[in-house]
Amino acid sequence: MTTLTITKLLKTAALAGIFSLMACKGHDNSLLASRKVNFNDNWQFHLNDSLKDHDTIGNATQWRTLNLPHDWSIEGNFNEHSPAGIGGGALNGGLGWYKKTFSLPAADSTKVTSVTFDGVYRNSSVWINGHYLGNRPNGYIGFTYNLTPYLKFGEGQKNEIIVKADNAKQPNSRWYSGSGIYRNVWLTTTNKVHVAEYGTYITTPQVSAQKATVALETTVKNEDKTEKTATITTTIYKGDSEITSVTAEQKIGANDQQVVKQQADVNTPVLWETEKPELYRAVTEISIDGTVADAYETTFGIRDFKFDLNKGFILNGKPLKIKGVCLHHDLGPLGSAFNTRAMERELQIMQEMGVNGIRTSHNPPAPELLDLCDKMGLIVMDEAFDMWAQAKTPYDYSNYWDKWHKKDLEDQILRDRNHASVFIWSIGNEIPEQWNEKGAETGRELAAIVKNLDKTRPVTAAMNPPVAVDATKVSIQFTNTADKPNNLAASGALDIIGYNYAHQTWPKHQVNFPKTPFIATETTSALETRGVYDPKSDTIKIWPKRWDIPLLEGNPGNTCSAYDQVQAPWGSTHEATWKVMKKYDYLSGMFIWTGFDYIGEPTPYLWPSISSYFGIADLAGFPKDVYYMYQSEWTTKDVLHILPHWNWKPGKTVDVWAYYNNADEVELFVNGKSVGKRSKQGDDLHVMWSVKYEPGTLKAVSRKAGKVVLEKEIKTAGAAAALKATADRQTINADGTDLSYITVDVTDAAGNFNPTANNLINFSLKGDGKIVGVCSGDPVSHESYKATKHTAWMGKCLVIVQAGKKPGTLQLTASAAGLKDTTVNITTK
Repeated sequence: MTTLTITKLLKTAALAGIFSLMACKGHDNSLLASRKVNFNDNWQFHLNDSLKDHDTIGNATQWRTLNLPHDWSIEGNFNEHSPAGIGGGALNGGLGWYKKTFSLPAADSTKVTSVTFDGVYRNSSVWINGHYLGNRPNGYIGFTYNLTPYLKFGEGQKNEIIVKADNAKQPNSRWYSGSGIYRNVWLTTTNKVHVAEYGTYITTPQVSAQKATVALETTVKNEDKTEKTATITTTIYKGDSEITSVTAEQKIGANDQQVVKQQADVNTPVLWETEKPELYRAVTEISIDGTVADAYETTFGIRDFKFDLNKGFILNGKPLKIKGVCLHHDLGPLGSAFNTRAMERELQIMQEMGVNGIRTSHNPPAPELLDLCDKMGLIVMDEAFDMWAQAKTPYDYSNYWDKWHKKDLEDQILRDRNHASVFIWSIGNEIPEQWNEKGAETGRELAAIVKNLDKTRPVTAAMNPPVAVDATKVSIQFTNTADKPNNLAASGALDIIGYNYAHQTWPKHQVNFPKTPFIATETTSALETRGVYDPKSDTIKIWPKRWDIPLLEGNPGNTCSAYDQVQAPWGSTHEATWKVMKKYDYLSGMFIWTGFDYIGEPTPYLWPSISSYFGIADLAGFPKDVYYMYQSEWTTKDVLHILPHWNWKPGKTVDVWAYYNNADEVELFVNGKSVGKRSKQGDDLHVMWSVKYEPGTLKAVSRKAGKVVLEKEIKTAGAAAALKATADRQTINADGTDLSYITVDVTDAAGNFNPTANNLINFSLKGDGKIVGVCSGDPVSHESYKATKHTAWMGKCLVIVQAGKKPGTLQLTASAAGLKDTTVNITTK
C-alpha cells in the first residue's frame, strides 16, 4: 500500500500548470501552491470479473499500482461477443475498484479539504476512511466531495479513499466509452473562508476597441462557525502586467455564502480571436482582518460575438465562418485515459488543416480540452447530453435522467462558463423527444437552466433534422422537405437552430426559421479508409443503404475508398457538404463528423471492424487524403496534394486527383511526360485525370499566371526493405505524463515510402520512459493498442512514448523481420 504525503504532492503540483500567478507580485503564492494539487499518482486498482458483477473487495483482493488517468477497457482484448457491442468498440467494461492512501499535515486540521474527480466512467461511488460520500452515475461530468469531517491529520495518520466505477451494465453507449477514473483527480485545501468551487463568473458586457467592461461575480463561502467580514480584491492581469484592480467588503454569515459583484474597465483591450487568442487573468484574493485567506485565479478572454440571421457568425465585428469538427473523447490507442499532450496533438493536426472550431460530442469534455482551446483559438460548442429521458441503449443515462440531469447540467455550465473558447451550449444530440411535445417541454427546461447560470451564450440542440421531413426519407437523403419545424426546434427554447446533416434543407433555413440563426451541429458522415482507393472515383456510394439495414455488399477487408466517394445514408460527401456551406453567408458554420476516427461505431460495417471510418484523420492521427481538400479551402498556405499512391498493376487505369489552391492550374506528368493540365471549373474542389499506370514517377506542378507554385512527386516503391522513424517532438518534459508520437514508415531500399506494406513492427525502448500506445489506423485490426508490437497499415505505424520523471535520453528502436531497423532519440528534461 502506497502512502503519499501532501508535501510530495506540492512538489509536483507545478506540473499541472496551476501556478502561473507565482510570478505576480503582491500575492500570497503559498496559498496558490497549496490550494489545488494533482492527486493522480500512486493509486491501486483491482478489476472484478468483467462479465460478472461481484460487488465486493476484501483482504485477498489483488491490487496493482498505477497512476491516473486510467482506462481499464483499452487494456483488454477485442471481443465480438463483448456486452458493449461493436458500437462500444467490442471492449469490455466491468466493475473496477481504486484506492489510495495518503497523509495530511496537522496544520490542515483547521482547513477545508475536498477531492475533485474530473470524470469517472461510470456510476461511481466514493468512500473516505470508511465513510460513504456519494454516487455519480454520469461518466462525463466532474464532481467534488468534501472530505474534511472524515480525515485524519498529523504524523503517522493515514487516510484511505476508495472509488468504485461500475461499468458492468452494457451497452450503455453508442461509441467507445472506456472505463474507470479516466480523467484527472485533484485535492483542494483552503481556509474556511474561500472562493467557492467554480465560484467566479466573468463576463464582458461592453466591448470596444477603446474599452471593455469586465463584470465579476464571486461566490465567497464561509465554513466557519462565526460571521466574517471579508475584503475581496480582484486584480486583472495581461501576462504578468497588472491592468486594474477592484476591492469590495462583504459580511458573510456562519456556514453561509455570498455573491460579491464587482466591475472593472480594461482600456484598449486585446481581444480574443481565433488567429490570436489573447487571454487575461483575474486574481481574486479574500482577506480576513488584513490576512489573505484565499487566492483564486480565473482565465478569461475579452471578445464580442453574435450569430446573425443574415451574416452568420460575427466575432469582434467581423464575419467568421466556423470550420469545425466533432470529436469523441477517446484518444485513439490511449483509449479514454486523458492526456493533455495527446489532446493538444489532435487539436494541432486539426488546426493545420484549417479547423477553427470543436464540438464536444456528445458530452462535457475534460477541462483541459477547453484550456487548450482557449490558448489555441478554437471555437467550442460545449455539449451536455446524447439522450434525455428516452433511451438509445438499454443502460444509458436515460435511466438516471429524472434525478440527475439538472445537477449535471448546472455543474457543466458553472465549470465551463468562464472559458473564452466556449461560444455555444448544446443541450442535446439527436434526442428522440425532438419529435414530440416532451421534447419542447424538456428543451425549454434545459435552456432555462443554462440561462439561469449564463446568459452570454446561445443555446442550441443538434437535431436530425430540425425541419420536418417525410419519415420514410429521414435516414436516406432528406430530399422530401417540408416547412414545419420539429417540436424542439419550434419550442422557442433554442437561440440557434442546430442541423445534423440535411444539407439539402440549408438553403431554405431563412424561410423555415425566419427569426433564428443557423448552425450545422453535425455534418457529412463520409467514410474513408486511409490508403485504399476504389476504381471509378467519380461514383458516389451510399453505405449502408439505410441506417437500420446492414451493409451486405462492401469491399473485401471492410475498407472504404479514400477518394471522397462513400457516405452514410444520412450524410453526404465532404465536397458536397462544403460546397453548400461556403455558398451562403447566413450559414454560420459547421462541425464535421468527425475530425478523427474513434473506437467503436464502425459504420458501415459490422465485426470484424471495431473503429470508425468517419475521421478526416485515422485512429493514429495520420491524415486521410480529404484532409488536404480542407487545407486547400480553409487555409491560405499553398497546397498541392495528389492521390492515390503509385504502386499498381501495369496497364491499370488509375484516377488521379489533385487538391490545390493559390494556383490557376495543375499539370500532371508520368515519368516526365505530360498527361494534361487541369483547372477547377465552377464550384469544383479537385481536378482529376484518368491515367494508364506505368511504374516510375507521378509528378504534379501547380502554377499561377504561368509561375510554378508547388511541385509534388510520388514514386513507385520497390519491395519493403527498411523502416524510417520520425518523432513529432524530440524534446519532451520529464514529468511522467508528456508524450512523443513517433511515426514509423516502411520504405524500399532507396528510401521511397511503400504505400501497401503491412509488416509486423516490434518496438523497444531504453531510458526512463515507457511505450503507452501503438496503432496503425486499421479499423479492422484486433491487435492490442497497449502492446510493444503492431502491424503496419498501408505502410505506416505509430508508437507513443511517455516520459518518466528522470531527465535524460529515450531511445526508441523499431524493427521488423527482413527490414533494416530504425532508431530515434528523445530528450527528456
